[in-house]
This record gives sequence, structure tokens and C-alpha cells, in this order.
Amino acid sequence: MPTSSTDLYGVPGEQAGCTPDATPLPLHRLEVPAPNVLPFAIGTFDTIGPLSRAAFPHRHTFYELLYVTSGTGTHVIEQVPWRLRPPHLSIIAPGQVHYWAGVRDLQGWVVLFTDDFLLAHPGDRTALRSLAERPWLHPDPATAPALAALISDMGREFRDREDGFITVLRSYLHVLIVRAQRLPGALPAKEEAVGRPSAVARQFAHLLTMHTRAGSEQGPLHAGGTGGRSAAVRATVGAYATRIGVSVGYLTEAVKRTTGRTPGQMIREAEIREAKRLLAATGMTVSQVAREVGFSDPAYFCRFFRRETGVSPGDFRRQADRDPLPPAASRVTGRNHHVRRIESIDRP
Repeated sequence: MPTSSTDLYGVPGEQAGCTPDATPLPLHRLEVPAPNVLPFAIGTFDTIGPLSRAAFPHRHTFYELLYVTSGTGTHVIEQVPWRLRPPHLSIIAPGQVHYWAGVRDLQGWVVLFTDDFLLAHPGDRTALRSLAERPWLHPDPATAPALAALISDMGREFRDREDGFITVLRSYLHVLIVRAQRLPGALPAKEEAVGRPSAVARQFAHLLTMHTRAGSEQGPLHAGGTGGRSAAVRATVGAYATRIGVSVGYLTEAVKRTTGRTPGQMIREAEIREAKRLLAATGMTVSQVAREVGFSDPAYFCRFFRRETGVSPGDFRRQADRDPLPPAASRVTGRNHHVRRIESIDRP
């Protein structure tokens, strides 16, 4: 991690490769990190950069975990103000709108990571979404030192990059998520307060996780067959809309408003994540992986995988045998935030 300030939350014109999408709210992306393709960054509010204290409403395509150790002011998350009374642990999920208001002397840790970094523990995605509904957790005096030490160790691993550091970082993050779930905190916001679009988007995200994890033939969108082994079928936006009980147009608008992405984009991202996991962690053939993800035609699956990642399934598996992280991040996420001295995961 560079010792000087590093802007991960660029605004138009400030730094090449660090511009938010041209949307009503800035949509920030995480740009890390070849040569190891590490979709993860950690630092203090100072080393991450001044826009880690952004005073304007914005949202991310990645997760942001904040551990605030000191400071005054307010953190506004989904229009709900949370007054600083450190220590705080806060998790911001992709698509959530937040900003800082009237903060002074804000200190602590900032941990940034994408879905790709959760391949070893896919259940953490569900846990993180749940924790994001309890965004301002208060570790008690007995718990706070252990959490601070864990996050500090993560920062040291990220900075030193010794052999096996990626596996250690993933393990640390998993432990941190589990410990966060044990903390006392506010109950999830009521459905009426969150609003129907956010509730629909959450239900879509939950179904998407369950469907891709269960496989195309056993997932919650599978309607069953007439006997025998059913054919692999990719889930469609229409199938999700039917299951939730809304129109395709309403689902698209709700998900886009809440996350900044379309349901189709999120489905492709989930398919790529599951394909990567199966290629890296199982002995299944490419054809078997294709079927499990929902592709009846392995050749089409190979073209889809190459288009979205820049590499073939076979090349990905060979690289995964040498490196515990995938050789390329999904191109469907678009441009990403930048960490100086670490190349972008985007292809030129």
C-alpha cells in the first residue's frame, strides 16, 4: 500500500481511470490489481485518499468495510444519518448510497473488495448483504481490541505481500465477517422505510445467489421436469421477475435504481463467479461446468466466458492452478477504481 494519499474515489477530471459513471449519483468502481489480480485493497482513511471521506452522495460497485476508531460528525447511509460514536464497524454493500456529513478528525481503516474476492467463501455475500442492513455496529470494549488487531493484521498482510498472503487475506476477511455478525446492532430497516424498489432488489440479489449456488437444475427458479435429468437452462430476467411477482420493467428499474446495474449485468456476473469457482475448485470438465452454470452448449459457454473475462475457461483453470486468484476480473463490471503502482484489472 503506498504511504502517500491514494484516491480510490475519483471524480471526473481528477485522475485518469478514476471517473464515476455518468449517472445521477457517482458510481465508483474498484481498480485493483495485477500482477496478482487482487480485487481487494485496505488502508487508513488517509492512505486510501481524501475521497474516502466523500461529503457527496455516491455508491459503489464493490463492498466497503469501515472501522472507525475516532472522529466526530455523521455518516449518512441510504438517507439515514448515523452519528459517530467510535468505535464503529460499518459495511456498505454495492449500490448503497452514502456520504459523510460534518466529519472532523475521522480515523480508522477502510477495506475495499469485490465479489471476486469472495470466491472461497460464497456464503459471505449473503452475510454482507444482511450486515449492510445493520450499517452502524458498535463493538463493545471487550470486542473492539480484537477487531482492531484483526484489521491491522489484514493491513500488514496486504502491505508486506509475503508468500500465501492472498489466502491469508481471504481467511482474515471471512473471520471478520463472521465476527461482525456476532456484534449487537440495530435491527434491519423495516420494509416500509426501505421502500419497495430496495426490497425487490434485495429479493432479486438473494434469488440470484441461491440459484447460482444451487446450480441451474436445482436452483429456486427451476420449475422441475417430467422425469430424468433436465436440461441446463440459464435464468432470465423474466424468470426472476415472475418469481418475485413484478414485471420485467419494474424489476429492471428497481435493481438499476438500487445497485446502478441492470439485472442482466448482475446475472452475467453471477454466472462468471460460479464458473470461476467451479473451474478453480473442482475437477469438473468445462462441459460439466457449462451445464452447471446453465449453458447447454459448451462452445457458447467458452465464448461467453472469454468475452466476459478475457481468457478461456482452460486458460483460467491453468492459471488458477498456479495462482489462488483468477487471472482476470469480469469485464461486465466496467472501469474500476485505481490504486497507484498496481495495474488495473481492466483489459486495455
